[in-house]
Amino acid sequence: MTATTTDTHEGIDMTMTALVVGASGIGGSGIADLLVDREWAVHGLARRPTGQPGVTPVVADLQDARGTADALGTIDPDAVFITTWARRDSEAENIRVNAAMVRNLLDGLPKPARPRHVALVTGLKHYLGPFEAYGKGTLPQTPFREDQPRLDVENFYYAQEDELFAAAARDGFTWSIHRPHTVIGLAVGNAMNMGTTLAVFATLCRETGRPFTFPGSAAQWTGLTDMTASSQLARHLLWAAETAGAHDQAFNIVNGDVFRWQWMWRRIADWFGIEAAPFDGNVRPLEQQMADDADKWRQIAKREGLAEADLSRLASPWHTDADLGRPIEVVTDMSKSRRLGFTAYQPTDDAFFTLFDQLRAERLIP
Repeated sequence: MTATTTDTHEGIDMTMTALVVGASGIGGSGIADLLVDREWAVHGLARRPTGQPGVTPVVADLQDARGTADALGTIDPDAVFITTWARRDSEAENIRVNAAMVRNLLDGLPKPARPRHVALVTGLKHYLGPFEAYGKGTLPQTPFREDQPRLDVENFYYAQEDELFAAAARDGFTWSIHRPHTVIGLAVGNAMNMGTTLAVFATLCRETGRPFTFPGSAAQWTGLTDMTASSQLARHLLWAAETAGAHDQAFNIVNGDVFRWQWMWRRIADWFGIEAAPFDGNVRPLEQQMADDADKWRQIAKREGLAEADLSRLASPWHTDADLGRPIEVVTDMSKSRRLGFTAYQPTDDAFFTLFDQLRAERLIP
């Protein structure tokens, strides 16, 4: 797939069309921006579209099958990028709701009139287990590889995959699955947002004089890990859509470097002009450290004229705690993509710093 092809006999410009599902989120906004830059016609589906430049908004709630079908209307995309999910109180509900969302989307699209590719973004809970059993029990060895079998537990990522496989068999489209490690990118109101959470926490520590204390486990502090910039995920999504050898495959996607948090924590502290507190081996979750910070953030936002005064729309301490509190080292293997020709690379500290610059430019942090 290339962005634009031209019929030389008829002189007709045939622009490629994409549907980005969850276009206002970290992953969705990244791929939408890349596609716009590559001159695709981009439709961005969200419950509350954010008015992204170059993106035609599609308002829909994927839990409403009829409403989704009506919203999709006559959109016949060359590629669909599914980057959204909904969190519920139990894994049984996560499975019910998120499987239905994928099913309603793929059932609601007009049947393909030409070759179509559908990409599904999931994540490392494929290997680590769902929220209710996260990082527990018998886990596969690291680095995680795509050919490792599913865990013997219920997991909404597996349910999403199964809906994708069923629809592909029925409708004849190609597919790809993308499993990023914690995504770094710009989004407001996102449920999984470590980069902005750490930026807000560092800002609060600088403002109040509190120590910038690592919230996680000794295993994460000293062990190797990796992450995924939203720009890196976007490049991977487009590469898989345009590469025949990547069709009908599942892939890990990370930046390509590895680091230890004992190094990265100091790098982040330096960017904000604060000292990194010594790590004493005790877990101090951000949910506890930031529990009483909502009023303080409102004060900072008012004083500095920030665009978002609601701390809960910027920070997701619970998710950052889940990642940084894991009792095992987590590293992801990228050999499968490399062998097929994906060579993009993104240093993770640069990804954090790029995000922090964006947050300042958007007046989301002072």
